[in-house]
Amino acid sequence: MIRFPKAARRGRLSFVLSSLAISAALSPSARAQSSSQPMALDEVVVSATGLPTPAKEIASSVTVVTAQEIEQQQRRTLPQALASVPGLNIVQIGGPGGQTSVFMRGTNSNHVKVLIDGIEVNDPSTPNRSFDFGQMLTGDIERIEVLRGPQSGLYGANALGGVISITTKRGEGPPKVTGSVEAGSYGTFNQTLSVSGGADRFDYAFGIAHFKADSTPVTPPNLVPPGRRINPNSYDNWSYSARLGFKLTDTISLNWVGRYSDGYLLSTGDSGFPSLPNAYRSAQDYKQAFTRGEILWDPLDGRFVNRLSVSYTNQDRSNRAPNAIGILGLPTNNLGERTKFDWRGDLKLTQGQTLVMGLQYENERLETASLTASNGNTGAFVELQSNWSDRFFTAANIRYDDDESFGGHTTYRFAPVYIVPGSETKLKASYGTGFKAPTLSERFSDSRPAFNFYGNPDLKPEESRGWDAGFEQPLLNGRVNFGATYFHNDIDNLILTNAARTSYTNIGRAKTSGVESFAALELTPQFKVRADYTFTLAKDETAHQELLRRPRHKASVTATWMPIDKLTLSATLIYLGERMDGNRDFSISRLRAPGAAIVNLAADYKLSDKLTLFGRVDNLFDKRYENPVGYLVPGLSAFGGLRFAL
Repeated sequence: MIRFPKAARRGRLSFVLSSLAISAALSPSARAQSSSQPMALDEVVVSATGLPTPAKEIASSVTVVTAQEIEQQQRRTLPQALASVPGLNIVQIGGPGGQTSVFMRGTNSNHVKVLIDGIEVNDPSTPNRSFDFGQMLTGDIERIEVLRGPQSGLYGANALGGVISITTKRGEGPPKVTGSVEAGSYGTFNQTLSVSGGADRFDYAFGIAHFKADSTPVTPPNLVPPGRRINPNSYDNWSYSARLGFKLTDTISLNWVGRYSDGYLLSTGDSGFPSLPNAYRSAQDYKQAFTRGEILWDPLDGRFVNRLSVSYTNQDRSNRAPNAIGILGLPTNNLGERTKFDWRGDLKLTQGQTLVMGLQYENERLETASLTASNGNTGAFVELQSNWSDRFFTAANIRYDDDESFGGHTTYRFAPVYIVPGSETKLKASYGTGFKAPTLSERFSDSRPAFNFYGNPDLKPEESRGWDAGFEQPLLNGRVNFGATYFHNDIDNLILTNAARTSYTNIGRAKTSGVESFAALELTPQFKVRADYTFTLAKDETAHQELLRRPRHKASVTATWMPIDKLTLSATLIYLGERMDGNRDFSISRLRAPGAAIVNLAADYKLSDKLTLFGRVDNLFDKRYENPVGYLVPGLSAFGGLRFAL
């Protein structure tokens, strides 16, 4: 169960949950706009403007990962699903369930805003308000959109680097039951089960997913003193999800989505300085509850669609450290909550001109044993999405946020696209700004005298300016596509630890720049290959040093082949270049970590219309490397199982 420590908050929570119970689905016209049905990568993008838009009309750099791709490559966790996306560096501490950060276009891990079905899930209980990607399973994911570049003009604070928007599966058609069972290396035993369906007036989808990996080796043996045991990590995650839609009348619909996950991790911590891995494992219990409800009103048959919604998140992390004989001590708890109310209206002014308007209020709250703090923000935005001709498209937005502690901030974004006649070359560019307010922990935490570290209530928000420009070129009726995009970001007032390492201060300035390029080839409808390469240069302009954990080079190649109708094969190569990092306890604050290339293989075979046999091999060549330094990436491993649909 989730901990709600103060009785006074139960009434407010009950009100929120009661409000959610009468919230929104989509009318037929609007359902087409926000549907989570499978779409081809080159057809529709939603996150760039908030409206479903043909990809050719979008200037922003967006990568879409579909449920089909996740299933073909058999990616069980969100970090695995994002691993090959260009512009991202995924850093996971200690295998499945370990804290996972995403660095986008060289910005900090807390500069990425994460949305699940429109719910902001960045965690107010973490020191930097980042989302732990390692806790999310992929069983109910329909679509992931990775939107790169400053996006505060539409999405508000925390979107300096970009936005990752996740959409879960919606029920449709006759009732069906699907599920899977998988087992393999490191004591892995995974199961999924879902029930879904839908008709004109009602749709539903319920899912359960269980992920278990009992013995993942993550601690480099050279760090462990002779004679001390080396313990593997153990991770167990249960996740539950539900999505309901009701069409009350021809103009009013309701929709509700909820998810709850409980992850339990046993991992090896450190002690001392310079530190050594402990002989006994620490325990972390991470409970997440996300829910959102929406009332949709469509009085003008799709010309003016209104959505009024409320969402609530509760993220409760409990840590227990072992004593000298391995007995776990009392838990240390961190609780983060966010309640958000918002209205959005999509108004079609004329053919090809759509105005998107929004109002939002949110309040986030942090509670630890020594600190209780909260902060609110009110925001308003407007966006004009324009189709000036069949070859020229623009999207422009502006937003004003009034933070209770830091006052007003105006952000914006402009993104034009032009399709060249004859060659069909897509020319695109964008310019945007972003900001991020200091977190509650950065302002108010106080761990004196134990660690002589405390927050700084006088911190200023971080601010950014970013632009990109590029092209995309289709050939041979779309069977060949290639392109490249140059990007540049300037970030001011970066919040860093001060020179005395006793608090935080705004001393940082950073610049990130680079190129994202791709080439996609469809040799036949049964054989497809895509290659991505990203060059990133991320520098601390104050210290004149490269930022940590930002590799200059990242490349990936994915191939899919269906030699016969019943058999699908896929192979993925991911190369991560050298990068600067610190050692495990940062007693060495800067060292160069070597690069590595990982190859993964996957196959599935349809035994019948209702039963599929699948298997995969990860890290085929057993490449042993550390990311981050001090934590091994899992080596050669094999998995297999059955998937059914009734």
